[in-house]
Amino acid sequence: MELTAGNPAGPPENGARAAVRGAPGPAGPGRGGLGDRARGALLGLAVGDALGAPAENMRPSEIRRRWGRIEGFVSDDPAGTDDTEYAIFSGLLLARHGSALTVTHVERAWHLWIADLDEGPFRGAGFSERGTLENLRRGLAAPISAQHRHAWSDGLAMRAAPFGVFAAGRPKEAARLVAVDGRVSHDGEGIYGGQAVAAGVAAAMTGAGVTSVIAAALSVVPMDSWTARSLRRAVTAAQRPYPDRLTRERAVRSAVVIGGYPWTDLAPEAVGLAFGAFAAAHGDFRTAVLTAVNMGRDADTTAAVAGALAGALHGASAIPRLWADAIGPVRGSCLPSMRGHHVLDIAELLTPDETEERGGGERGGGDRGRDERGGDGPHGAEVCGASRPGTGVGR
Repeated sequence: MELTAGNPAGPPENGARAAVRGAPGPAGPGRGGLGDRARGALLGLAVGDALGAPAENMRPSEIRRRWGRIEGFVSDDPAGTDDTEYAIFSGLLLARHGSALTVTHVERAWHLWIADLDEGPFRGAGFSERGTLENLRRGLAAPISAQHRHAWSDGLAMRAAPFGVFAAGRPKEAARLVAVDGRVSHDGEGIYGGQAVAAGVAAAMTGAGVTSVIAAALSVVPMDSWTARSLRRAVTAAQRPYPDRLTRERAVRSAVVIGGYPWTDLAPEAVGLAFGAFAAAHGDFRTAVLTAVNMGRDADTTAAVAGALAGALHGASAIPRLWADAIGPVRGSCLPSMRGHHVLDIAELLTPDETEERGGGERGGGDRGRDERGGDGPHGAEVCGASRPGTGVGR
């Protein structure tokens, strides 16, 4: 079944839902169950993205001069960036194809949903995404499409959490699938960064402790890679005793940040900072996300990754209600084709129904396209800019 531009979240190919049903998870439904952790992971990503966006590319000293310490939203109209929109893009693609996902599927989706649309410059996209789009528009195919100067960026890491949600309890499968996605846009350390995040989320989805989550991330990347070294250095620094949190944050930054380098989206650096924040917080959602935000650099991505890890570990109930309520359907500011989709819809698509978590039968149809906010879910949404009935785009 081919993708169509009008319905990216249409019926999945054979095996996609079966693969979700086969993913192991905690015994109970609801709070602490697989569905709650999925909502926590993807809502945590979106919250971290929105919290970190104003501090992106800033140094901690600049953050302190402007806001003191960021303890919540510093914008009157918080919204996610390309991190959330690309995560939705990958989540819809994964929901469609499941474990049968191929590089051809991913490349076709990039063309249908992004590259072949006359939607302007795709504002807010990172260097890796822009380089990929330029290559695809020139007729290059994967993996050649990933041969640009920013193949090492954190653009895959920022969209990796859905793969961990889908492959809950199976870090190696999460790493395999996110690498399939990444071959269109990334190479080398860029792929490793995505794999580390996907595997960490997959472990957290089944309630693994902080140490086990970190071990899962390290288990899927070469131990002599820059990504693995950066992650280990950041976590080691985070776990030492310090007199205060500012000193701890400085130590984590010093362990991995490439001083004087003009770009802040290096995958090994961003992934190291995100896992360092997660370790420093002992997995606590609020502390992990705010630690990432206040360390600056690519703050929206590091906070999004830290939020996905902590959200998967503790579930949606761990996210402060004020922060969760601020997250609406994405606005399509970077990817117009994703406008109107909500991360909670993606969480629903990638996990079993609550009845299935109890062993209560097949995935139902009926109300499957409706969500708890009263709007139509992604099954009924048009990809080319139409928002879901009953929700709108803004808040």
